[in-house]
This record gives sequence, structure tokens and C-alpha cells, in this order.
Amino acid sequence: MAFTARDAAVQHRLIGRCMELAALAEAAGDVPVGAVVVSETGEVLGEGFNTRVRDADPTGHAELNALRAAARVRGSWRLEDCTLAVSLEPCTMCAGAISQARTAAVVFGAWDEKAGASGSVFDVLREPRLNHWVEVHPGVRAEECAAQLRSFFEPFRA
Repeated sequence: MAFTARDAAVQHRLIGRCMELAALAEAAGDVPVGAVVVSETGEVLGEGFNTRVRDADPTGHAELNALRAAARVRGSWRLEDCTLAVSLEPCTMCAGAISQARTAAVVFGAWDEKAGASGSVFDVLREPRLNHWVEVHPGVRAEECAAQLRSFFEPFRA
């Protein structure tokens, strides 16, 4: 069977991997977000997690790390026919990079009501004035992803 980002079982599995990667970010003291890029055949091309704290890099978001890894594997910045899965709705910076990479689809877990740019606050991935639109599959395992984030931020809510 051919890979498709529309398949619920595929989405569930990809977001599960994103949550595993998010745990690596959390172990390093960063916000637990993980991302994975897969090819049109379902091959994992790149994975990433937040590394802003570890690398002292404001661009160290999970999505950018996964896109960079996938581009290295492909030998090209163009990730057409690829799907990016991420445990949290992409921000404006990441949505812009996803679009610039010509990514075909995005699957994400938790909504980001403060900084989301894939349907909540903004919708960069489907902005009709841009030259590339991305298929978006939101809210996959949303409560599990949100719980992982809430757990991380709980100590800061005192």
C-alpha cells in the first residue's frame, strides 16, 4: 500500500514518533516538541526536536531541525511529496520554512493558540497569496501532545 498523509493510522504512528522525539527535547531542558519528515514512500528522511536551549539558537525548532536533516538526505532543499509531522502546531517561522521547502503535507498534534501559524492564530500554510500551499492534518493525538506540553510547563505556573 502506498504511503499517504491522509491515513489515520499513519498519522497516529508519526505523531507517536514526534512525542518520543519531544521527550528528548524535554530531557535537555527544552520545550518538548518533536518532528519527523517522511518521503512519499514513508521513508524517514529527517527527525528533529527543539534544541534552542542546548544550542543557544532561536531557530532550533523541531521542524527546522527535521527539515534540515531531510534536505541533507535528499541533497536538495526541495522536499516536494514529503510530509512533515510535528507534535505542536508550527509557528510562523516554521510554517514559512515548511512552505519554502515545498513540503506537500503537515500533520500536527496539539494546537498552539498563542503562536500557531497552521490554522489557529495564522494560517501561513494555506495562505492563498503565497506561491505554495500545504495540505494540513491538524489535531492528531492532540490531547496526548497537549498533555506532554502541560506537564513541561506546570512547574512554571506557580
